[in-house]
Amino acid sequence: MNFDTIRSDSSIIHVFPFNSEKKRGGIALKLPDNGVHIHWKGAAEIVLDSCTKYIDANDGLVPMNENEMILFKKAIEDMAARSLRCVTIAYRSYEIKNVPANEEELAHWEIPYDDLVLLAIVGLKDPCRPGVKDAVQLCTKAGVKVRMLTGDNLRTAKAIALECGILGSDADATEPNLIEGRTFRAFSEVQRQEIAERISVMGRSSPNDKLLLVQALRKRGHVVAVTGDGTNDAPALHEADIGLAMGIQGTEVAKESSDIIILDDNFASVVKVVRWGRSVYANIQKFIQFQLTVNVAALVINVVAAVSSGDVPLNAVQLLWVNLIMDTLGALALATEPPTDHLMDRPPVGRREPLITNIMWRNLLIQALYQVAVLLVLNFRGRSLLGLEHDDRSHANEVKNTLIFNAFVLCQLVNEFNARKPDEINVFKGVTRNRLFMGIVGLTLVLQVIIIMFLGKFTTTVRLSLKLWLVSIAIAFISWPLAMIGKLIPVSETPFSEFFARKLQRRRTSRGSINMGHGDAE
Repeated sequence: MNFDTIRSDSSIIHVFPFNSEKKRGGIALKLPDNGVHIHWKGAAEIVLDSCTKYIDANDGLVPMNENEMILFKKAIEDMAARSLRCVTIAYRSYEIKNVPANEEELAHWEIPYDDLVLLAIVGLKDPCRPGVKDAVQLCTKAGVKVRMLTGDNLRTAKAIALECGILGSDADATEPNLIEGRTFRAFSEVQRQEIAERISVMGRSSPNDKLLLVQALRKRGHVVAVTGDGTNDAPALHEADIGLAMGIQGTEVAKESSDIIILDDNFASVVKVVRWGRSVYANIQKFIQFQLTVNVAALVINVVAAVSSGDVPLNAVQLLWVNLIMDTLGALALATEPPTDHLMDRPPVGRREPLITNIMWRNLLIQALYQVAVLLVLNFRGRSLLGLEHDDRSHANEVKNTLIFNAFVLCQLVNEFNARKPDEINVFKGVTRNRLFMGIVGLTLVLQVIIIMFLGKFTTTVRLSLKLWLVSIAIAFISWPLAMIGKLIPVSETPFSEFFARKLQRRRTSRGSINMGHGDAE
């Protein structure tokens, strides 16, 4: 047939665009002989249910009996089981005199959807992109549960989910892991919340089902990310904690409702989003751990020294240099750490989990206590330990304070390495890949040598001998084995703040019980 000629000879009367709720789309055509044909296409079993006839191999119209209907539905199920997306194509003739004459009536005309003639059932293969199965496995390993909501029927949805690893086996493909959209939306709000966590695949779902699932999961305390490309996906994208719109197939409405646009429309890019999101969060934690260690140590050393002897070992200029290391250079060094595979082994961070974890508190306290202990010993017993008893008192104090300042700065340089891997023994793993980190540590060390050796008047320091440089380096180097030993100490998964809050609550409850008891006795 000459398709272009036949199409040009026909004119469009009215179009019913494909509707994701009704799972079908239709068109009314005026033929050259003034006849009218109404064509429908859509979800295979839905359109098939409206067919009363079919065209056989001899181009003859044959009434659809129950056996034929069962045969066609079996064909759809067989194709769906092979992860083919099934589409039914059907039509019917219509009298032109029944077509609305004026434009207003035509605009609201509902194209007839009954008494259709089945033309074909087509199985379309939409293969999973390379790398999708690996991406799903990575997400699962990272504690991110991947759920698939699709307009396809349950058999197709099940086959695709098994193919890409969302369902592990046929044994997982049971309700409520595998559920139909109309079943889910028929539940009450409380029932939806109870069942939402167990859903892995939803077939024949509508955009509203996606929104209902997002709302149910969020009410259960989950952090929810949603991918979508259509205009109808906009409410779910907006409702989710993170909306991910498709950059190629996504509509402008979907993109405007989302937080992140995936430029290549590939699910594997979602893994990159998770990896980079965790990397930014982890880098912030590293910097906070490093900064708090410096702050706690500097504050305690100066306060204790000032209260006990009236003299502070770290003066204002030295603290400004420490502040520069801590804020500017430290932030640059630790915030630029690239993502690592280790991040994907961690469980997700809960909505209410504290930024400073128990692991960070453990590392921070070990390093801060070590620095405070060593530097306070040097402050109060430095003259005798360094053999400066016979030197002039003023010069001896300058040497002692310079050593404290030098050892303190070198401890922070070593602690920057410790802060890179808060929960790993090997703090040097991958350090050479971050050239900016290496450059900043090297620059800080060079500037520290220049300050001690040549800028004594500016920082109120004196030149240190090789022996005292080695003492400073030895004090700093002890931080590494100390950090390694510290990481072997187990910590509770319950945040310290929550632990103390529970203790306080129990104490208040017990006091209240005692008071009530006294009242009863009276």
